[in-house]
Amino acid sequence: MNISISVKQLGKKHPILQEKTISLDISASQISVRTFLELIVKHQVALFHSSSFEWEDQDTIHLPKENYLPILTDTGKVGFGAVYNHNKVNVAVAQENAIVAFQDGLYALFYGDDQLESLTEEIDLSQNKSITFIRLTFLAGSYW
Repeated sequence: MNISISVKQLGKKHPILQEKTISLDISASQISVRTFLELIVKHQVALFHSSSFEWEDQDTIHLPKENYLPILTDTGKVGFGAVYNHNKVNVAVAQENAIVAFQDGLYALFYGDDQLESLTEEIDLSQNKSITFIRLTFLAGSYW
């Protein structure tokens, strides 16, 4: 099933990830928030494992291609797409971290205009609404 996802952060003008469509292996159209988060994390871990470098494929030049510079200036973020972490991610641990972060309120999850607040809530994916993750940041400071 194809799902449209965007990732935003409060206080930023442009979304971190804008309307990306991903395909998840889902047989039922109604799933719980917990199951949905586990499927998203599983998909992202598989994507990370497929894009990471092998030891013999290390980038030694660190120079972008000529046509890459306009893309970097448009997005405002310089990154060369290199993954220098050669550790494999444990899917179960990553899924549990995502669930704990959701419970702790480190990010909010919206299905269309409706905020999903509980892991037991059901999502009807047949409605084809956009799913939005919003990273929440805490204010730093003191009480003096």
